[in-house]
Amino acid sequence: MPLEKAKLTNTNTGDSVDVLFNPEEYTLAREINYAQAAIPGLSSPLIQFVNGALQTLEMELLVDTLEAHPAAGAKAGSDVRAQTRKVVDLMNIDPKTHAPPIVLFAWGSLTFTCVLARATQRFIMFRQDGIPVRARLQVSLNEFRNVELEAKEIKRETADFTKRHTVGQDETLSAIAYGEYGDPALWRPIAIRNGIDDPRALETGFELAIPPLPFRDPDSGEVYA
Repeated sequence: MPLEKAKLTNTNTGDSVDVLFNPEEYTLAREINYAQAAIPGLSSPLIQFVNGALQTLEMELLVDTLEAHPAAGAKAGSDVRAQTRKVVDLMNIDPKTHAPPIVLFAWGSLTFTCVLARATQRFIMFRQDGIPVRARLQVSLNEFRNVELEAKEIKRETADFTKRHTVGQDETLSAIAYGEYGDPALWRPIAIRNGIDDPRALETGFELAIPPLPFRDPDSGEVYA
């Protein structure tokens, strides 16, 4: 089986950079952010999801022109910077998009749509005239996401925080509003949400939808909070 080479492809132009030597290892990292809310009397803070962070792919690439690499256009003993520049140039701004290109890293079963966020060149072997012929290239690739990709992959549903309340005997909307919101004056959102014209005529056993606050009247636009 022929050796499969890792490849970086500029998706804007279709140009590819073949990695001369496949990486010995790579690191995939992902994290998400949570907000902490300290509540008096609790042994630990409550946490709430805020957002996801970028997934990153990091690796070290060996670039060597001590020997010829015809497929990459590298002559034996040529300046290795011509090869490392092909990778580093993936951070250049594209005049058409006004941003660096979106890059596809592919190696075997791994495909990673990303942008090149960092590239550190370390030159470790030189000709007698000082021209470098070997380098280690440390690269960090950040996952590329946009609204369209997110919408296609994750079919989000609108969170429904509406509560339900069953009307008790002789219970009023003001009393229900006080129990749910802590303010008897906020009975209107409940009345509007349930289409109640006469707040004094509540049927025992009727199930009310209790909308979350703030609540906007869809007809008048008035906001209750």
